[in-house]
Amino acid sequence: MIHLLLAVIYLAFISLGLPDALLGGAWPTIYQEWNVPVSWAGVVYMIISLGTVVSSLMSDRLTRALGAGRVTALSVAATAAALWGFSVSGSFWQLCLWAIPYGLGAGSVDAALNNYVALHYDSHHMSWLHCMWGVGASVGPHIMSHALTGAQGWGAGFRTVALIQTVLTALLFCSLPLWKGKKTSAEARSEKALSLRQVLAIPGVKRAIAAFFCYSAVETTVFLWAASYLVLHRGMAEAEAARLAGFFYLGMTVGRALGGFVTMRLNDRQMIRLGQAVTALGIAVLLLPLGTAVSAAGMLVLGLGCAPIYPAFIHATPTYFGAHRSQSVIGVQMAGAYVATSFMPPLFGLVAQYISPALFPVYLLAFLIAMVVLHEGMLQQEEK
Repeated sequence: MIHLLLAVIYLAFISLGLPDALLGGAWPTIYQEWNVPVSWAGVVYMIISLGTVVSSLMSDRLTRALGAGRVTALSVAATAAALWGFSVSGSFWQLCLWAIPYGLGAGSVDAALNNYVALHYDSHHMSWLHCMWGVGASVGPHIMSHALTGAQGWGAGFRTVALIQTVLTALLFCSLPLWKGKKTSAEARSEKALSLRQVLAIPGVKRAIAAFFCYSAVETTVFLWAASYLVLHRGMAEAEAARLAGFFYLGMTVGRALGGFVTMRLNDRQMIRLGQAVTALGIAVLLLPLGTAVSAAGMLVLGLGCAPIYPAFIHATPTYFGAHRSQSVIGVQMAGAYVATSFMPPLFGLVAQYISPALFPVYLLAFLIAMVVLHEGMLQQEEK
């Protein structure tokens, strides 16, 4: 039964990744079709992210009331409905409307699943589960690229993923009896959710949230703007750019698959440092003014670098701040990450529109440096 539940959680992580790159891959076509500014993609992303901030902050209470299994199933169902809404949208305001349930669904499931895995499974499972997220995120751009080259257009890409999410929702509801396992001693000690003020008062939490904010700024800016960067700055066709942007997700997938084995030798903080170094290399490759192959290599290396950072950050949370407080801390960490998602990709949209899309790698580098400084500062505070 334990192995069957783990298989279900793997599928749930695939469902988390499937929709993440769809909007970024479709946007170079959508903004021209609707004759809206290129930077308006940031508005949709902001609405999604604000919804995830709200649901992340509520995740501890929702998980205690409904359980991680029900929260996961209901959240995936909300995402499926939102993606179907995206597929039939005929104007920008409709896209914004459907972004609301998308965001609300994403935040709770992300925090609930990540805390459940951090408490119940080893570090290599966290890496491999996030690898499954990468499988979904890698498949998404290819689905959208195929849709863009077909007669039905970008709407077919959203509909395809909505159908997959619907099937996964049914499977998750069928799996609910598997989630009723015995609680860990840490979960049993945690009688009530901590308030935001109580979480922020824990030593080191503020730096951890800020470092996670910076990582999410890097990741989500790539999600939204990689394809547009390749179109606007490198002069690629929209379908080719959507395909090459998928190399980022491929890199994350491969990196997390390999990272599961590496975690058997390196601890979480070492995995974070390794990821940061490889991410810097990927950004350096993107800065090279060379052809398509180099751009693809840059996206791939960038994905490899980002691969271990997120799962290692999450898995280390119970160790850093206490397992009995981990759901509350992870919820606030996720909220901080989604604040980054709300504002940092839209900010680059303004940079691209009013300065130059060529600054894409420089923008990523600035947040990477800030993340390194904050993470090292958190570790130094912990050691005192």
